[in-house]
Amino acid sequence: MQGEDDLRGLAKIMAFIRAVSIIIVLMHFYWFCYGFFAGQGWTLEIIGKILTNFNRTAGLFTHTLYTKIFALVLLALSCLGTKGVKNEKITWTKIYVALAIGFVLFFLNTPLLKLSAGIATSLYILTTGMGYIALLMAGVWMSRLLRNNLMDDVFNNENESFQQETKLMENEYSVNLPTKFYYKGKWNNGWINVVNPFRAAIVLGTPGSGKSYAIVNNYIKQHIEKGFSMYIYDFKFDDLSTIAYNHLLKHTNKYKVKPKFYVINFDDPRRSHRCNPLNPDFMTDISDAYEAAYTIMLNLNKSWILKQGDFFVDSPIILLAAIIWYLRIYEDGKYCTFPHAIELLNKKYADVFTILTSYPELENYLSPFMDAWQGGAQDQLQGQIASAKIPLSRMISPQLYWVMTGDDFTLDINNPKEPKILCVGNNPDRQNIYSAALGLYNSRIVKLINKKAQLKSSVIIDELPTIYFRGLDNLIATARSNKVAVCLGFQDFSQLTRDYGDKESKVIQNTVGNIFSGQVVGETAKSLSERFGKVLQKRQSMTINRNEKSTSISTQMDSLIPASKISTLTQGMFVGSVSDNFDERIEQKIFHAEIVVDNDKVAAETKAYKKIPQILSFTDENGADNIVSLNSEG
Repeated sequence: MQGEDDLRGLAKIMAFIRAVSIIIVLMHFYWFCYGFFAGQGWTLEIIGKILTNFNRTAGLFTHTLYTKIFALVLLALSCLGTKGVKNEKITWTKIYVALAIGFVLFFLNTPLLKLSAGIATSLYILTTGMGYIALLMAGVWMSRLLRNNLMDDVFNNENESFQQETKLMENEYSVNLPTKFYYKGKWNNGWINVVNPFRAAIVLGTPGSGKSYAIVNNYIKQHIEKGFSMYIYDFKFDDLSTIAYNHLLKHTNKYKVKPKFYVINFDDPRRSHRCNPLNPDFMTDISDAYEAAYTIMLNLNKSWILKQGDFFVDSPIILLAAIIWYLRIYEDGKYCTFPHAIELLNKKYADVFTILTSYPELENYLSPFMDAWQGGAQDQLQGQIASAKIPLSRMISPQLYWVMTGDDFTLDINNPKEPKILCVGNNPDRQNIYSAALGLYNSRIVKLINKKAQLKSSVIIDELPTIYFRGLDNLIATARSNKVAVCLGFQDFSQLTRDYGDKESKVIQNTVGNIFSGQVVGETAKSLSERFGKVLQKRQSMTINRNEKSTSISTQMDSLIPASKISTLTQGMFVGSVSDNFDERIEQKIFHAEIVVDNDKVAAETKAYKKIPQILSFTDENGADNIVSLNSEG
């Protein structure tokens, strides 16, 4: 009731001001057209005295322009209190036309007063009155249009825009991305400051949203510029690897010890280094063999991730682990490689079990198989062995054998004495075969780099669900103190849940401190919207009845970045949040901005890139195939 009374009081004040404005116009006519009114006998002595005294006090009637300007000012003030009556056909074009006509008729007719004829004076009064009416109409329309602007922001962009970080906060580890964000009706320059990359980062986005181009590439470049050792999983080899190689060439001076660049590429042995992920020097216990077997089998059978603990899931893992550990202890690990493990597994199981059980430390490990063998449960035993043989037989490949039996380098990439930039390449057409081998490299690297007193390092995994990364959740949770920065790129949370299982997927989502998201839809968009929280927003409602239109304004808590906004983001636009440090506080951690990329600069750099050089050379055209084949037969 109090609000309604205030509105009524304001309306009365505005009506009074408008009445004064009209009276000023009438007084203007009487003063400047006195001869016309006197000739008609329409004058009063008392009115003349009042106007004379008023003119002496205010000087209002010394010139026609002064009176008109004063009347127009009062008219403009009165229009501020105009009610929003029902009229949806008001447009700015009509307002501009009314303003133009009113201005011409109201201000540009003064020369008519210089004519003595009564017709000229009448015409002056008529045009001035019409001009005043036109200006009144324009003012009323403008006030209604400005007051009733409910449909001006149909997508609620103004309410959902917010102030973002504009200060560059850089340190020896940070990743800093320039941005443009919309706030208060204009675009502003800002920064996304990942001042603590060791709290891990997730980069989400549907294909083509720009996550690699705008974010992952910047992680690679900026961390090389700051002297990080690096491991890169390059799903579409050699997109990321070429960037890393060329950027390293320009910035080797940023490292105390010059790092070496290594590539694992199963498609072309000439362009791949060789590395044994089952290097006996780094396998100290049978549990290491089990971890390796576990990673291999779950990468070959993604459905097993959701069936951990099942008999026919654990059995092949245990069998493969026993074979790997046998190769480790036989002749001090001389034949401890993944290809040797595959070949040994494919021998007659009677010979294999006889050899393995001759070692006391493996006898108890293989007791479930021995019980089945000695108890005559041949069908069960065949099923257990087939569960291991069938998926591993897909990995019998001369190229894969060649790469995984050499020792060009070790997987301790953040060794301060021998820092490395390692890129491992997958192939979308052969990912079911290569992912198991690459997953083995991943699991070994995770264990080796997560140690104290090592060089700061960065783990870049693009298209994470294409590979099972054993121990990733533990790496994110514990590697912060060991200066390991993890950046994970994938399309949405449902993809991660499908390939990693619900429990592990939730752990990864909830332990990551920095998150970037391009366009995502469905549950992922809803989850992110909830993560960004709610903010107090202004709401405007409109009521229309027969005689008038009224608006009311209220406030309520609503999503800062709704799921609908996240699901319709333009390419290059990202939402997300960053984490900060004790001594580097970031007031506004949430962002909704376009990440600025200098396309011309990137295009020029890309054009000047050198190809990753050929690593091995062979004496004749078929030399590579012959040597690789001989290696696999040996």
